[in-house]
Amino acid sequence: MNDLIALATLYGQLSLLSFGGGPTVLPEMQRQIVDVHHWMTAADFAALFALAQAAPGPNMLVSTLVGLHVAGLTGALVATLGMIVPSSLLTITVVGVWDRFRDAPWRRAVQAGLIPVTVGLFLSAAAMIALSADRSIPLGLLTLAVAGLSLGTRIHPLWLLAAGAALGVIGLA
Repeated sequence: MNDLIALATLYGQLSLLSFGGGPTVLPEMQRQIVDVHHWMTAADFAALFALAQAAPGPNMLVSTLVGLHVAGLTGALVATLGMIVPSSLLTITVVGVWDRFRDAPWRRAVQAGLIPVTVGLFLSAAAMIALSADRSIPLGLLTLAVAGLSLGTRIHPLWLLAAGAALGVIGLA
């Protein structure tokens, strides 16, 4: 029961902090799950995140997988609802007021200020996942190369994923 309460509290808080989408809170989610609650290792968290991203569905499926790992099916339900319900209720409550002030200068300033915050949170999430998954210098270099190719070329990400899988199969990654 304590784990269920901890899951509900953790994901309820993260839900309300997830400006720009769920992935923006990944570093804090990992810190809480790995360092505070000791529910799993950083490598295990990175593996669950990778599995969640590979599966069809919402990008925060990792919440469900963590809940499943911690407390079974009940934990999966609690973590999922904890990640969805608070932010949804806040959005429903605020959307009318936010729309009413669509031309207000303060609203434009808030929106402009949230853009770099969201970008920074996404970059910190990417760095956290890379640092958790890359357990060697060659893997770190591979991550940097793929990131560079993704940003600097028009190569489809599935080709890069296939190349990484091929390197893994032959034992180079």
